[in-house]
Amino acid sequence: MSPSRHFALIPAAGVGARLGAAIPKQYMPLAGQPMLMHVLRTFAAASEISHVFVVVSPDDGYIADLMAAAPHLQGRVTVLYHGGASRQASVLNGLQAIKEQVDEDDWMLVHDAARPGLTQDLIAQLIAALKDDRVGGLLALPVVDTLKRGDQNARVAQTVERSGLWAAQTPQMFRHGLLTRALMLAEAVTDEAGAVELLGLQPRLVEGSPRNFKVTLPHDVALAEMFLKEQV
Repeated sequence: MSPSRHFALIPAAGVGARLGAAIPKQYMPLAGQPMLMHVLRTFAAASEISHVFVVVSPDDGYIADLMAAAPHLQGRVTVLYHGGASRQASVLNGLQAIKEQVDEDDWMLVHDAARPGLTQDLIAQLIAALKDDRVGGLLALPVVDTLKRGDQNARVAQTVERSGLWAAQTPQMFRHGLLTRALMLAEAVTDEAGAVELLGLQPRLVEGSPRNFKVTLPHDVALAEMFLKEQV
């Protein structure tokens, strides 16, 4: 039996409403490049990754220009116009669109288009940690802040015990067959690990990096640019 391959799957069909940008968040300029370009370039340059798939909405008006401006991505990145109304739908649609090109046991690394701080070292670290894992797992960070649960009046209702709590990041890495089945059965989840958990499995937590944060609010942009410029 041939060894399992590793593929990247980037859901990029969202509109990024919380950031308040005039264009979808993933195409917003960041350190001189569209945010999505940083993600695609990192995966395309990773020797462990056999191929990169990016899932965009059927009426996406930006990805063609991005790809035309990046000849180095040709042959390494395939655009799938199968984006859905949610992240879960986009990932599942993408998995189903490539099922003839991958094996059930091949690993899928699903990564947020809005996490441009990912590095090749983090990809290699995740793959190495999970290579013999029967379930799969994800990058995550142990929670270090004191957590408060608020009430409807923005007053503290409870201090939450933080020991054992992790903040999930991406990539989240699971085998194609398992992840497809998990997402098909899950009613509504916000990440792939959540769907796998509903099968009664326990994904492994692999420590990530603070630089691999999700650009969500306007003040996140300057911090992301700082990390990206340090990397150059």
